[in-house]
Amino acid sequence: MLLNKKTAKFAVIIFSITGALMLMSTGVLAQDAPSDDYLKPIAAALAVGVTGAAAAISMAIAGSAAIGAIVENPDLFGKAFLFIVLIEAVAIYGLLVAILIVF
Repeated sequence: MLLNKKTAKFAVIIFSITGALMLMSTGVLAQDAPSDDYLKPIAAALAVGVTGAAAAISMAIAGSAAIGAIVENPDLFGKAFLFIVLIEAVAIYGLLVAILIVF
């Protein structure tokens, strides 16, 4: 299990507050009518958030396995480093998609 119950509850509360503030700032929950592009910030935040969370979880799993493999056989450093770099590329792609959505 990646998160214990206390940490999961805290994450849900923080994400809920952040989501409500984001919806209010874009005008979705406000009294005035939202503009035509009110979903752009939400889409950009989801692109960065989902890819960042996925990269963090996969980095935790692959990083610990890579360290274990390097300890047993130091010749595996290059292959382990390649896997870690590929995981980081996923997060960077999410950031690039968010930038393309906003502009």
